[in-house]
Amino acid sequence: MTLEVKAAQEAGPLQSVLHPAGQDAAVIGQFAWVLFIAAAVIFVAVMALLVLSLRQHARPPRAGLWIAGAGIAFPVVVLTALLGWSTWRSVELRPQGSNHALAISATARMWWWEVRYRDPASGTEFATANEIHVPVGQAVYLGLNAADVIHSLWVPALAGKRDMIPGRVTGLTLRADKPGIYRGQCAEYCGIQHARMALHVVAHAPAEFEAWLASQARPAAQLTGTLAERGRAAFLDQRCQTCHTIRGVTEGTPDHASAGLGPDLTHVGGRMQIGAGTLRNHRGTLAEWIADPQASKRGVFMPAAAGIDDASLQSLAAWLEALK
Repeated sequence: MTLEVKAAQEAGPLQSVLHPAGQDAAVIGQFAWVLFIAAAVIFVAVMALLVLSLRQHARPPRAGLWIAGAGIAFPVVVLTALLGWSTWRSVELRPQGSNHALAISATARMWWWEVRYRDPASGTEFATANEIHVPVGQAVYLGLNAADVIHSLWVPALAGKRDMIPGRVTGLTLRADKPGIYRGQCAEYCGIQHARMALHVVAHAPAEFEAWLASQARPAAQLTGTLAERGRAAFLDQRCQTCHTIRGVTEGTPDHASAGLGPDLTHVGGRMQIGAGTLRNHRGTLAEWIADPQASKRGVFMPAAAGIDDASLQSLAAWLEALK
């Protein structure tokens, strides 16, 4: 991991249109600044006129002149100027297309994000969750769809937002100009945990991204030792494979045919957070989440672990933490 990405992880990822890290976000950021400044100037002018109108010896206003000037001429001039400028600047927004871009699939679910890649070296397809890893300086095309209700993907520091509608595939092109971690959010109300449906875009140097892609395409590490073996056994005993896949572990096990309802956990230990930004990812929070996810994110579809003893719970959390 580069020093820039490490520094961003320690400081906390930004989610702000005023801190652009890509070409499209820079254009949108300019729109925001112009509108903020224009609105502030108009507000100050209106407040000044209000103060003048409250003066005891203020002359009565000429109503017709104020209606024609402030009510008609001023809005027409200002809005026409803003429309012309924004139309001119909008030409610089990147066209939405998958040509010459790395293609990644993102599916919005209540309330998490499934992200799918194809490793060009091996042709292997794999899935991860709640994080989109991209190379710096390269256009990335996100193929977007929703599995249940309408969602919307918005990473303010990199691009505008795009709605995700069940039964339709839309697309969004983004590009990160510097390494870092950029927070995104579902921007369309989608239910009780809409506010806790975050994701992170992690921008790596190209060589580092290729190494990450190759490592993620591999199956889970075959860990040895009593703790790992007990954790793996607890995973299967709790029938976690009914909803979750761990490549190299769950294939051929009972109930695996229905896996996919929950995130792929093959390399879950390498993710920054769990629960789509709800908790930082470490052994303690993994155990907390497994024991009772409703306590951290009420309404999620994952049930609490049933009848698991504390030693098995801690072993399971430790094993998942080690899957990097």
